[in-house]
Amino acid sequence: MEVMPYQPEMEVEFVAPALAPATTPTVSSDWRDKLPVLNGQQVTLRALRLDDAESLLTMLTTEEVTRFISPPPTTLDGFRRFIAWTHREQAAGRYVCFAVVPHGMETAVGLFQVRSLEPGFGTAEWGFILGSAFWGTGMFIDGAREVVDFAFETLGVHRLEARAAVRNGRGNGALRKLGAVQEGVLRRSFLRRGEYLDQVLWAILDDEWQQAKTVWGHPSIH
Repeated sequence: MEVMPYQPEMEVEFVAPALAPATTPTVSSDWRDKLPVLNGQQVTLRALRLDDAESLLTMLTTEEVTRFISPPPTTLDGFRRFIAWTHREQAAGRYVCFAVVPHGMETAVGLFQVRSLEPGFGTAEWGFILGSAFWGTGMFIDGAREVVDFAFETLGVHRLEARAAVRNGRGNGALRKLGAVQEGVLRRSFLRRGEYLDQVLWAILDDEWQQAKTVWGHPSIH
């Protein structure tokens, strides 16, 4: 999703959320209470923690990374507010956000987000952002497979959509590689820095995903 569901003006005062320690990841019976930890071959995906704010500020605010998305927070406090917001939206059952943590590291270098477009997550939109130092490493596909599988298997999504600016060759290529189907072009649908950009609409259906899984195997949840 190029238009971030979180906007800084939503927040008035930052209040630190009460988060469980990150040292003992476990499966929760309800993702609203606690996101499971998803383990890929190269990355671990987990709930955001307040101590991710500094690394996210460094990784996700460069011109290269933000060129085709809504501007992320620009301050450390702004990312802390964002992290607190993700937990509230998750508890409300509207949205989930996974931190991308490469194996061998402790802090986040990117995000995967899924938000409901209708009650119950029947149709949902997802998006991703990754620090440019990790582009071309295979970490996107590794993490994306885990998140998309979580969306279909745990959230109960039937149709998963994504939007990417036509000019965003890397983002469109990544979605195509994942197996998403290009369904059309949304003309001048995304306002970025005073200019309306065309977007490509991509989608994956639940039965298509089940077929794709037979090719690459099953993700692991811990």
